[in-house]
Amino acid sequence: MEGFLVPKQRAPSVEPSPLRTDAKRNRAKLIENAALAFTEQGASASLEDIARRSGVGIGTLYRHFPSREHLVESVYRRELELLATSARALIQEEEPAKAVEEWMNRFVSYMAAKRGMASSLKLLFTSNSALFADGTKLLHTAFGELLDNAVKADAVKADIEAADVLNALFGIYSIPEGPDWRNRAHRIVRLVMDGLRR
Repeated sequence: MEGFLVPKQRAPSVEPSPLRTDAKRNRAKLIENAALAFTEQGASASLEDIARRSGVGIGTLYRHFPSREHLVESVYRRELELLATSARALIQEEEPAKAVEEWMNRFVSYMAAKRGMASSLKLLFTSNSALFADGTKLLHTAFGELLDNAVKADAVKADIEAADVLNALFGIYSIPEGPDWRNRAHRIVRLVMDGLRR
């Protein structure tokens, strides 16, 4: 029995900090490259290709993400957080109306990634519906801040509800797949923005 206890006692001190840092870096690379792959290739994106793009083996990918759904959930969270947190940065960096328009264009990229993960996201929805409820709330809060900022600057109409604009933007998801998908999505953004301006 003692022979089995020794490795367990030594394990924490054997793992050096650089490996933990490398592991975090590898995980971040995998999520970033998975987001690109899902956006470009959709549900057919190869996990082996994602691992290769990230400079790691498939075993490393599976150590971080035991299944495709685990990876999809992490990518979804990342894309959602990047979109939400960009709202505050845009408020600081851009004119109010420009900030709203730029955020909506970034929303198109978020939707492109989401479309690429559609089949896995459906499975996630049945097991973790709170993830999507929290995500919707996060987006409403972020866009609400942008819209409020633009209203205070008299850059957009004052009688606009953030929820109504987001409902219009979510319609982008239903645009039929095709090479002009992004162009059509950005045209919708321009139409929405034209409706918001004073």
